[in-house]
Order: sequence, then structure tokens, then C-alpha cells
Amino acid sequence: MADPRGFLKHGREVAARRPVDERINDWNEVYPDNPARALLPIIKTQASRCMDCGIPFCHQGCPLGNIIPEWNDLVYRDDWDAAIERLHATNNFPDFTGRLCPAPCETACVLGINQDPVTIKNVEVSIVEHAWDHDLVKPVAPEWLSGKTVAVVGSGPAGLAAAQQLTRAGHTVAVYERADKAGGLLRYGIPEFKMEKAVIDRRLDQMKQEGTVFRTGIEIGAPGQLTGADLRDRYDAVVLAVGATLPRDLVVPGRDLQGIHQAMDYLPQANRAALGEQVEDQIHAKGKHVVIIGGGDTGADCLGTAIRQGAASITQLEIMERPGEVRPANQPWPTYPMVFRVSSAHEEGGERVYSVSTQEFLDDGQGNVKALRIVEVVPGKGGFDEVPGTQRDIPADLVFLAMGFTGPQQAGLVEELGVELDARGNVSRDKDYASSVPGVFVAGDAGRGQSLIVWAIAEGRAAAAAVDLFLDGYTNLPFPIPPTERPVTA
Repeated sequence: MADPRGFLKHGREVAARRPVDERINDWNEVYPDNPARALLPIIKTQASRCMDCGIPFCHQGCPLGNIIPEWNDLVYRDDWDAAIERLHATNNFPDFTGRLCPAPCETACVLGINQDPVTIKNVEVSIVEHAWDHDLVKPVAPEWLSGKTVAVVGSGPAGLAAAQQLTRAGHTVAVYERADKAGGLLRYGIPEFKMEKAVIDRRLDQMKQEGTVFRTGIEIGAPGQLTGADLRDRYDAVVLAVGATLPRDLVVPGRDLQGIHQAMDYLPQANRAALGEQVEDQIHAKGKHVVIIGGGDTGADCLGTAIRQGAASITQLEIMERPGEVRPANQPWPTYPMVFRVSSAHEEGGERVYSVSTQEFLDDGQGNVKALRIVEVVPGKGGFDEVPGTQRDIPADLVFLAMGFTGPQQAGLVEELGVELDARGNVSRDKDYASSVPGVFVAGDAGRGQSLIVWAIAEGRAAAAAVDLFLDGYTNLPFPIPPTERPVTA
């Protein structure tokens, strides 16, 4: 235990962000330099608040099973070499999760029952950034090659985790990505101010040095490209990590007006432009009244992006009620509660409106959106009931739909492979991450549905162990797959 009285002596402190009036004028991360260096003055004190519980519920809260009390203790003792080794034992990419994960581990922290929980996420990113700064992150080349080949389709967190694990197990792995650069939504969905793309690039360089091959600009199943049959013929196993990329739409009158876009049509363009790329016909918020429909992380990403582009006003709409400030009674510790949260983007501006539904988009007479007609709603038996007399219009030159995703794209690869789908339209898989087609496995949102980055990495690791077992008859990969009658080690 780091300090037996640490949680009694110290309160919770988190990394200070740059002033709002400074950071909204650039695309750099919201923390000065990087989040780890911003934390240096306080990180040992914060690590000392960990109580090293007899039953560490933070393990249960984290899908990766991160060994959190151990690396808290190591940070307090200044043993950074051992800390990164312990962190990498369960998480391939703590530099991603340390920035982007909503930290369900913290809501499961035992200290959080009656005090502020340990700043687990901050300690995590401090460890990995210290490791990069001190050349402690090395390629881990396989000890031998198995002679088996694996295709991983999709280079988001699930695909990258599966590919790295399988490469280290000795298999020859090729990652296919339809975009021009690898990274999936990490690259083109996450704004630069939340995670600079250099963070992804250094991990890709590590993976390339380990032996993973990246084939970008290839959409399997598209006309003139490789087919699902080609993959099955060329590779001994295939891992589908294509994500849940079909956006949820809003079917109301006026949906076809100009100026209404899906969030994932807007954010990738902004990311490219922020990195200095030329983007033709870019959707841009400068001088416009922006309305974002959807109160989640994607909506917040649109908010922060529109602020930096110089929007005249921004309103974010959410159909659900405004969450409370404290944990609801029906979501007891250690569950992840629905509470009111303020992201860095919400600190920067915009208005958040809750308990409203969009009835229609209004036309300016020339085919462009000019306003939204909304109405207040309350929970009802079959969904939401409109409140009479609460209808009003909100000016809008630009509307972004950020209401989540309904599942993986089925046209193309998924259809060609002939894999079965579940009732929600996700690729069906068994307890070993195997699809209905022999040799084809599924990891991440493609099988789970829209979820958290930490679940994507966990599923990528677990699917890799299942593929390794399928190819070799045993596996020594460190992350166990779900319970099975078959042995998972030699």
C-alpha cells in the first residue's frame, strides 16, 4: 500500500486544463504540453490515495482488469519501469484509454463510496507518458513465427489490440483499413484537442516494428477491391473489427434540407483540416447557428469542433432528462452511474437543452435548414410523451446528428462472408468470439454494438486469444477469453 493514510490526508486533484480562451484558438490537446506532464506535481500524492483494498472493485469496473492498486503503489514509490510493465500487462494502449475512457474503474473505486475516488485515469496516462518520455516503450517482437496468417479488418482500438496480440504470438498479421491512414475512429472521429494523432502514430510505429503489416485504402467487399472470399482463401483466420459505423438517423419532416449532416460526416473533415490537409467542400461552422442533436461524447466532440471553427451559437439537444449531480439510488456503487458530466468542450461554450424532441426541420424557402421545431417531452409508457404548449423554434444554419450508431455496415464484407447477425444487426458470435463462419472471429463494436474504447481493447485482446487457440490448439496470450470447456493454455 502506497500510504496507509493517503486517502485521509489528501483530496482528489485532477490535471489542470489550459485556459478556455487559449485552447479554443488552436487544435492542440486541452492540457498544457500533455496530460501527464500537467500531472507531475500532484501524481504521487494522488496515487497515495489508493487504499489497496482487500477486494479492489476497480478491477471489476475496468473491462481490461487493470491491476490498478499495484501500479498506484509503484508510482508512489517512483518505480516507473515496473509501473509501465504492470500497466501494459493488461492494456495495450493506455495512452488511448488514459485520454478517452470515461473511467468506469473510478466509479467502482471503494474510496468513492463516501469520498471522491482515486484519479485512476490520470495515474494511468502519467505512467504511459513517462514511459514514452524515458524510452521505456519498446517493440515486443515474437520469439518465433507460427507460419499462420491472420487478416484483421478494421484498425480501431479493437482491431489494433487483436493485431498486436496476434503478432506477438508469432502469427503473420495484416490489418486492413479502408481509410487512407490507420486508426479508425481514433483518428477520424476523435478531435485533435482530445487526443493528438501523434499518440496513435507512435503506437502504429511500434506495431510495425513488431511485424504487423498495415494495408490502408482498401475496403474489403467494395467494387474492385478484395472480397470476403479472398480473405478466407489467403488467411488462416479473419478478425472482423469493423466497428458499429451505421449512424442513427432522425426521420422527421425536413430531414432532406441542406445543412443537416451526420456527425461522422463532419468530424473526419475537421480532423483532416486541423492537421493541415486540404478538404474540398468542407462542412464548416464559422458564423453559423449550430444545433447538435445528441447529448453524448460525439455531440460534445461536435461542440468543441464548432467552437474552434467560430460558430455564432451552438445548442446541444438531448431527449433524456438532465442527470443529477449525485449517483441515483437505483444505480448504486459500484455500477457506472448516470450523473451530470462536463467535458472539456462543455466548459468552452454552447447551451445544453434537455428533455426535448425535434418535430421538424424548417425550410428557408431555398432548400436550406433555417430552424428546428422542438417540443419538451417527459418519459412515457412507450418512450416519451410531448408536453402540450411547449413547442418552440431554434434558429439553425447547420445541424449535426449525433445520436449514436445502430451497428456495423452490412453491405460488402459482412454480406460476402455470410456471417449470421443478431437481433440488433450486430455480427453474432459465440463465447469464443467466433462467428457462424469457421475461421472468422468478431471483436469490438461490430459484435458488441456501440460501446466504450476500453471494451474494444478488451475484446480485441480476448478475440486474439481465441484466434491463437483456434490456430495452434493452445494459447499463452495473457488475456483470457470467456469461460469455455476447452483449455486455453498448453
